Amino acid sequence: MAGRTGPAGSVVGIDTDSSLGAMALATLHAAGHHQCSFEAHDLTAGQAIPGAPFGLVYARLLLFHLPQRVEVLARLWDAVAPGGHLVVQDYDLRGVSVLPALASVDELARVITGAFHAAGADVHVGARLPELFLEAGAGYPDGTDVAGRLEPLATGSVLLERTFRSVLPTAVAHGITTETDAAVSLASLHRDATRFTGAPMTWPLLIGAWKRKERA
Repeated sequence: MAGRTGPAGSVVGIDTDSSLGAMALATLHAAGHHQCSFEAHDLTAGQAIPGAPFGLVYARLLLFHLPQRVEVLARLWDAVAPGGHLVVQDYDLRGVSVLPALASVDELARVITGAFHAAGADVHVGARLPELFLEAGAGYPDGTDVAGRLEPLATGSVLLERTFRSVLPTAVAHGITTETDAAVSLASLHRDATRFTGAPMTWPLLIGAWKRKERA
């Protein structure tokens, strides 16, 4: 976004984690993007977004994790200046698959999906973006887009394993799997990734929606 805006514009990043924001800002400034700034802000707190309104408000992989999806989306829409745009991209986990179908991949996908659901995430929120735009008062999106990624299982399995390990404590706590079963599942995935090295694996679908706010 800094590259698209150029030095004459400005980019404001928002996150609840101020340390993460400081690291991102240091990287951007080191790359010469001095038009970038950061605000530590909680979008679920009910307060206006600092610096609003903006010509473009962009959120990526945000609503997936938040139970207050409609409220947050409405707040993002409020931060859009007349004539500006709201752009949101989020996942739909139904896209995860491999050919030929493998029980190991199906099991990891089951556990990952179940753990995210147990943690309050919406694993299909990308496909629900038009519905959420309507509920948030923005109106039906002006456009949508669906993007995916296809890669060999040999490398795609790394994404699956890392995600699986990151949600495993939640999955175990909610009875979705056990530590023993998880170890068996990972061993099975490793065997399949070696046996079916070139099997095509698709990542979760990244679905986007955008809306222009009319001028008064």
